[in-house]
Amino acid sequence: MNKRFLLQSTLALALAVGFQTGALAQDKPLKIGVTAGPHAQIFEQVKKVAEKDGLKLQIVEFSDYVQPNAALASGDLDANSYQHKPYLDAQVKDRGYKLVSAGYTVNFPIGLYSKKVKKLEDLKEGAKFGIPNDPTNGGRVLLVLQDKGLIKLKEGAGLKATPLDVVSNPKKLKFVELDAAQLARSLDDLDAAAVNTNFALSAGLNPAKDAIAQESAKSPYVNLIAVREADKDKPWVAKLVKAYQSEEIRQYIQTEFTGAVLPGF
Repeated sequence: MNKRFLLQSTLALALAVGFQTGALAQDKPLKIGVTAGPHAQIFEQVKKVAEKDGLKLQIVEFSDYVQPNAALASGDLDANSYQHKPYLDAQVKDRGYKLVSAGYTVNFPIGLYSKKVKKLEDLKEGAKFGIPNDPTNGGRVLLVLQDKGLIKLKEGAGLKATPLDVVSNPKKLKFVELDAAQLARSLDDLDAAAVNTNFALSAGLNPAKDAIAQESAKSPYVNLIAVREADKDKPWVAKLVKAYQSEEIRQYIQTEFTGAVLPGF
């Protein structure tokens, strides 16, 4: 009888400790990876909205596009918000990450900048044009240049186009491939460059005033919230997406970031 009582007491204590541990785990903030600039600024606002729904967030800033996915895949982050689907798809294919999109966020049309000319058509023959060295953003810029009439890509090149796919280049532009985070700071050494909005703002550029041309708002490069595949159906993921896609965040983005497109809302 005493043994049975002791066993029952031990089991009850173990369950109580388990429940307490679970409760403590829920109180631990979710770590959300973002790149510095708009994505970080927006998520600081999302953090406030999420807290109303009992979701605590810790924002972790990165200075490049590679580390946030590596950190998410390794478990150092719970989610990240900084990339578009073509980039995520490429990372999953190339690196084997088990990451998925949990929901769409915002699209920042990429801008073309120059300290040498005021219009794209003013670029001289042989001008050095900076583009991101990652396949998806590099291809994105080449599609913009094709849309603006500066180059022509071979048929079927699509979103993963590279400078090798350029079949017509009347101005004989020389493509300089650099890390996306370095392009804005390399404008002194280039005739023009394509700069993602978050890096443009970090470098003190104003997309609405300083860009000599911009990508069409109707593009496949909508940003998203990424999570590990194993977490995609967890309740906190739905709460996180709901907080981002709330009316408060819509109004904040439209007020703070002129030209931003919100197709995910």
